[in-house]
Amino acid sequence: MTFDLPAWCLRFLGSSPVAELYSRVSISSVFGLRLADGRSVYVKARPDDGRASSCLAAQALLAERGLPCPRPLTPVTHVGGLAVHAEESLPGGSILRGDTPSVAERYAFVFARLMAELATVDVPPPLPNPRWSRWDHADPGLWPSIDFLDSRDQSVVPSFVVLVAERVRRRLLATSLPCVLGHADFEAQNLRWRDGAVWAVHDWDSLAWQPEAALVGAASGAFANIPPPSLVPVESSAAFLSAYQSFRGREFTSEELEIAWAASLWTALHNARWEALHGDPPLSGDAVLFQAAERLRRARISA
Repeated sequence: MTFDLPAWCLRFLGSSPVAELYSRVSISSVFGLRLADGRSVYVKARPDDGRASSCLAAQALLAERGLPCPRPLTPVTHVGGLAVHAEESLPGGSILRGDTPSVAERYAFVFARLMAELATVDVPPPLPNPRWSRWDHADPGLWPSIDFLDSRDQSVVPSFVVLVAERVRRRLLATSLPCVLGHADFEAQNLRWRDGAVWAVHDWDSLAWQPEAALVGAASGAFANIPPPSLVPVESSAAFLSAYQSFRGREFTSEELEIAWAASLWTALHNARWEALHGDPPLSGDAVLFQAAERLRRARISA
């Protein structure tokens, strides 16, 4: 599905693109552009599933408060089956690499700050949740319905991935913890750092509406992800969860800790399935194989 990018820029930004600085064309597409009036902007286009307006409204509020996120330049516009908007460019900074406990604590501080701010943002829930975190779907079967994945040979997905995913999802669905707004793609690839401090947090299209503990748990397992993704060591997830609670000024209940540890596996399980269906090296799959037992134990998930 495509759209006329130059015409869209002229209509909604008042200037035409003269150079393409960046592009990523996938399920969601991102274009970094220099406009004729000298501005550098990013234009994002994704399938219009009804989530974009809530995500962009939250992003705009946080940017107004001075949080390190790009400021939206347009509302969400609807072009055919796409939701399209533009946001400012925040150049510079570098990726903070590593998955050690000390790095985990730095990421946990940023996530705690974002979650505290998002707790005061009132927007309609951005549903459905992003596909890699959509353990709460109402589709038939274990995995959320994703046509381009479902059409592939499912028998290549390792049986241990399926079994662990069934146990994790069953535990997550059993919780009655309230849902909150949170960033569901909190990964190293989406943050930039400068002089030891976070400079920019990107990918606000990936907000979700799930229990806080599930959002924190997912981030605790995925914070170090730079393609190809994997799963951080158990002790680094533990450091992330401990630091997050300290920064938020409250301890999780036993229920919250169980949900956090369960959710720490789900993104890796989604990625392990992806790897198998695409014939990619099993980085996430191997990590799940080696770590699942300990993470399930901490989640108090029995067979």
